[in-house]
Amino acid sequence: MFKNKMVTALSLGIALAVCGVVHAAYPERSVTIVVPYPPGGTTDLLARLVSMKLTKSLGQTFIVENKPGAGGQIGTLSVARAKPDGYTLVMGTINTHGINAAMYKKLSYRTVEDFAPVIIVADTPNVMIANKDAPFKTFEEFIAYAKRNPGAVSFGSTSMGGSPHMSGELLKAKAGIDMVHVPYQGGGPMLNDVIGGQIQVGFDNLPSSAGHIQAGSLRALAVTTKDRWPTFKDVPSIRESGVPDYEVSAWFGILAPAGTPADVVQKLNQSIASALTDDDVTTQLEGMGARRVKNTPQEFADRIKSEVAKWTEVVKTNKLPLL
Repeated sequence: MFKNKMVTALSLGIALAVCGVVHAAYPERSVTIVVPYPPGGTTDLLARLVSMKLTKSLGQTFIVENKPGAGGQIGTLSVARAKPDGYTLVMGTINTHGINAAMYKKLSYRTVEDFAPVIIVADTPNVMIANKDAPFKTFEEFIAYAKRNPGAVSFGSTSMGGSPHMSGELLKAKAGIDMVHVPYQGGGPMLNDVIGGQIQVGFDNLPSSAGHIQAGSLRALAVTTKDRWPTFKDVPSIRESGVPDYEVSAWFGILAPAGTPADVVQKLNQSIASALTDDDVTTQLEGMGARRVKNTPQEFADRIKSEVAKWTEVVKTNKLPLL
């Protein structure tokens, strides 16, 4: 009896040791990072930056594969359904793992249960922009104008349900103002209409608006992050301008399918966090208007849950139509 127990315990120990060795050797072949959006955007650029660094540090090729469509659902779902072995990852965003859960009647994946968060790589603010000849020059003047003219202000965004759109909806809910949302098919057409005066204000990712702001063709009223952004220190944040608890940052992070071994998740977390300390990575991030984040898998998981709760409340408060 004692001998059998010893044999069983020894066998279990060997099995666990073997599993540990297998995971410790990760990765033993190429890894795919799915980008659920088209090539060329911030999500794609960050995924390629991460893949380049991991290929160098871990000795296996990290391949970026673009699978756009349905507001990021197609690519994200493909990773949710992938084998949980660490060889298929997704570069998720505030949309795929936050806003979508609130905006879609029936999301094709479970935002929390279907994924193992690894790390938030970077974030970037959205910026509230205005026509340079608008009757308000500051954020405070805009709020006063909007309250004097309820429903008369139109704000543009890059898409229905994107973080720029939801930045405006959050402002409506927090500041108690009434604005009409005008969705566009991308940032270019929206920026052109703000510059041309067809709409008074817009919300956009800071990187794509930065050149127009610096050239003086657009006026930056405020950034959506909690504090001022390092590369635009003269632009106040919405929170510091009198709207308590307002904060939106467009973040980008790596996730694996649920059930991926914890040591694989931890190895990826540590490898990416290490890469983010490189000076050339910092320079590239600053060049695209982003900053590194570096958090733990648990902190990332908590962030996703808080985003889902926040945007669900905004959708409910503003009675937004679901997609």
